[in-house]
Amino acid sequence: MGGINLEYLDVAHMYLFGGVKFIDLLLALMLLDIITGIFKAAKNENLWSRKSLFGYARKMLVLIVIITANIIDQVLSLNGTLTFATVLFYIANESLSIVENMAQLGVLVPQQLAEKLKVIESTKHEKEHPIGEIANELGGKGVDKKLKDGERK
Repeated sequence: MGGINLEYLDVAHMYLFGGVKFIDLLLALMLLDIITGIFKAAKNENLWSRKSLFGYARKMLVLIVIITANIIDQVLSLNGTLTFATVLFYIANESLSIVENMAQLGVLVPQQLAEKLKVIESTKHEKEHPIGEIANELGGKGVDKKLKDGERK
């Protein structure tokens, strides 16, 4: 019998996520970030499918970046260094996002951390995104204001 050659699956697994440290932690944090983000949006009454779809797409792009880092790691024989650093960066990013969501939900967070999050948030809003209007449309930015303006008419 011919069957399926499982050797190709092993090669694919190695290049996708084979040996990536802390990928399970990152996936758990991504799920927690999604859940806290949904609660935050529901609390702020701005739960929009377009915003959440954009957020899910960003999570998929993170996984694509990790896969790319893993492939580069395998090709250059870096023994997982590049992939490990990439995963750690995204773990820190997801953790900050979860803390930010929890702070906006009213959960107590350490004062110094809350102040730093406010500084990060204010500098993020001061800088305009280089893609401009397209990024705002994809992110659902301004949808709430447009709807409220439409209700007043």
